[in-house]
Amino acid sequence: MSEIVGFIGLGIMGRGMTRNLLKAGFETYVWNRTAERMNPLIAEGAKAADSPQDLAAHCDIIITCVSDTPDVEQVILGEDGVIHGAKAGSLVIDMSTISPQSTKAIAEKLNERGIHMLDAPISGGSEGAEKGTLSIMVGGDAEQVQRAMPYFEAMGKRITHVGAQGAGQMVKLVNQILVVINMLAVSEALVFAQAGGLDLRKTLEAVEAGAAGSWMLSNRGPQCIERDWRPGFTIDLQQKDLRLALDAGKQLGVPLLGTGMVSAFYDALQRDGLGSEGNHALIKALERLTGIEVGD
Repeated sequence: MSEIVGFIGLGIMGRGMTRNLLKAGFETYVWNRTAERMNPLIAEGAKAADSPQDLAAHCDIIITCVSDTPDVEQVILGEDGVIHGAKAGSLVIDMSTISPQSTKAIAEKLNERGIHMLDAPISGGSEGAEKGTLSIMVGGDAEQVQRAMPYFEAMGKRITHVGAQGAGQMVKLVNQILVVINMLAVSEALVFAQAGGLDLRKTLEAVEAGAAGSWMLSNRGPQCIERDWRPGFTIDLQQKDLRLALDAGKQLGVPLLGTGMVSAFYDALQRDGLGSEGNHALIKALERLTGIEVGD
């Protein structure tokens, strides 16, 4: 018999993830700070909670997927937080992207009350959240990872136990470094191709199956060509993740030169009010530098 699941955070990722839990047949409670976002999921079979504390009191597995470190701290440890409602033996799974150090501190406070915790950040964009094909990188106790596996498998395609508590968040920062530098390469290459008078779609077709191929190239390259800036992941959220990576890099003594460059480009785009656009709008920073606009 499956355990009762609660999901906190029904944003661009959480909505699709919750739908996939419901489709898999799990009894699921939901809570979101903006209450109206719960309504479509309630119509699809989810049960509404009044607060994170109330949700935790009803559930054995509590999943959080919110924007930033302070948000996770608030919904788990704050007034009416998960920690005040969760039973000993229950499992909190944080699927947000937050500070690895804060993850360990939150886990310690939960563990003191007999509550287990996994950090399980995700990658794959809103498309992966909707289709249930996310990559999930998990830190924590192996026994709890096995316990969570049916729920992970409803939401993701590749689930990797990467180490102890906090390791999931570190691997996610590795992922984000790769994502943004990859997107910088995609942007630079498309601006170059546009300047050279190439057919951009044929160019993508020619290179994406070879050594230059990547998820960002295949999924975000066409959006750039179509000038479709709808977010699979917003610039604002991407920049938050880069801040975490750059902070961790300083602590570790590792210079993240490419990451810092992309962060500076995103800063400029945010100042122009583009923070809600998809992270692939990075290409606009290069277009401004060159005066060349990519597109059909």
